[in-house]
Amino acid sequence: MNGSMNTHMGNIEIDNEVIAQYAGSVAVECFGIVGMASVNVKDGLVHLLKRESLTRGITIEINNNKLILNFKVIVSYGVSIKAVADNLISNVKYNVEKFTGLEIEKINIFVEGVRVID
Repeated sequence: MNGSMNTHMGNIEIDNEVIAQYAGSVAVECFGIVGMASVNVKDGLVHLLKRESLTRGITIEINNNKLILNFKVIVSYGVSIKAVADNLISNVKYNVEKFTGLEIEKINIFVEGVRVID
């Protein structure tokens, strides 16, 4: 299901992939986020996704035209996970709502790993 809005000029539909790509690009710019993660179900390994594959670490759900975003992230070693999560939530909420015009109901963050940054 895609996000949609009715305007005086007609309907606007936004594909989930577009929302996920934008949300991912905002998320990786946040302090303490190394990148998005992909978990291999077969062997349980976590992989850091490249910038062009960000959407694999994000799932979008739409409930009554409100967004629910789920992020699988890898955080920097030595930073407060709570501070990183709070920063990610506030930045993504503000930017995605401004970009799409849709309200965010919930943002879930799943920390899949920690990496030391050189």
